[in-house]
Amino acid sequence: MTSLAFAMPAEIVDPSVVAPPGDLYSNEPPMESYQHLVQMILLLESLELFWKERTDFFAAGNLTIYFSPRQLKSENFRGPDFFVVLGTERRPRKSWAVWEEDGRYPNVIVEVLSESTEDKDRGIKKQVYQDVFRTPDYFWFHPETLELAGFHLVDGQYEPLTPDASGRLWSAQLELFLGVQDGQLRFFTPEGELVPAGKELAQRAESAEQRAESAEQRARRLAEKLRELGVDPETLK
Repeated sequence: MTSLAFAMPAEIVDPSVVAPPGDLYSNEPPMESYQHLVQMILLLESLELFWKERTDFFAAGNLTIYFSPRQLKSENFRGPDFFVVLGTERRPRKSWAVWEEDGRYPNVIVEVLSESTEDKDRGIKKQVYQDVFRTPDYFWFHPETLELAGFHLVDGQYEPLTPDASGRLWSAQLELFLGVQDGQLRFFTPEGELVPAGKELAQRAESAEQRAESAEQRARRLAEKLRELGVDPETLK
């Protein structure tokens, strides 16, 4: 989403805009559309579930990142649609204030493009993520055109990532592929398996239960048939 930073002159510091430690709320506007919201939740939910045993990361969507050298909440902030920070404590946060997080910036950022934001996502935001954040992996995805692009930081400059045979892009930071499936941006394992979200996990569990129930029903029918033929199925075990 679009976040504007308003820089104050160096000699003027308004106490009202100094961030109180640990109490800095996110300052992001609502998502562009329902489609954007669904996409953000899908990325967040699937990664959180896939890494459910890990405690060394923070993932968020539409959350403000404050990075003012003077620790001011009125300047130097951005709100990526989705980002992941590695090597940090997994716990809820109201925002991400770099000075309160040992100077850490996101390792991975994903922006969901729209007509009103794509120029900034391709331009100024990309520049900030490269030159200031030094975020190793940056991706953008357009939910209408299904355009997917990715960049990896090499010697301080973003180099475009080359898609694999399936059109997916590798994130060295996440050790996962990003690719488009059914019109949505998804994560894939190195083996090419879809990283499922909650609904998909529930469907898989239901399917497994149905298969188990079906196998049990077949076993019962077979046992009944054997008894009809005068064979005790217990003697075949």
